[in-house]
Amino acid sequence: MKSRCSILALGLIGLGLTVAAHAQVAPVANPDQLSMLKSDNPILARNKRLVFDFWRIVFEGGHMDQAPKYMEPTYIQHNPNVKSGRAAFIAVIGKVRPPKPIASRIKVPVISIIAEGDFVTVSTVRKVRDRRNPHHIYYMTWFDMFRIDDKGLIAEHWDPSELWVDGRPPGAEFLP
Repeated sequence: MKSRCSILALGLIGLGLTVAAHAQVAPVANPDQLSMLKSDNPILARNKRLVFDFWRIVFEGGHMDQAPKYMEPTYIQHNPNVKSGRAAFIAVIGKVRPPKPIASRIKVPVISIIAEGDFVTVSTVRKVRDRRNPHHIYYMTWFDMFRIDDKGLIAEHWDPSELWVDGRPPGAEFLP
């Protein structure tokens, strides 16, 4: 009986090491962002394009003057570092993103843009530094989910952010 337990324990340890090794495969971006905007449903295609353009123009491009074209004034934010409301978004993000030329594609590596109902989820590759071991840099999958209201504006946002350290999200040093 003791020998079976030892064999089982070794097997579980081996399985654990195998799973850990597979967990280190970095996520990969889809090189064709525009193909991800397509949908047979015109409303879903519109919602994907809205989020895509918001991301490029407002979020990455820093053109906060364009935010009203994309966001409700009563925008609800579920990230614990930014208050709700379009004005709060503009104040926080506008401080760290001055206007720059608008890129034709989202600059961060995009894995997928998926729309279902009134939700659009963008999954991206995020490069981060291990807080416990600053020499260890790794890649993870990040997501941003947006709810689009009946007026075709972003009304709500979710992401997996934890509280920022020194006012910056994990991986901010690597963002474009």
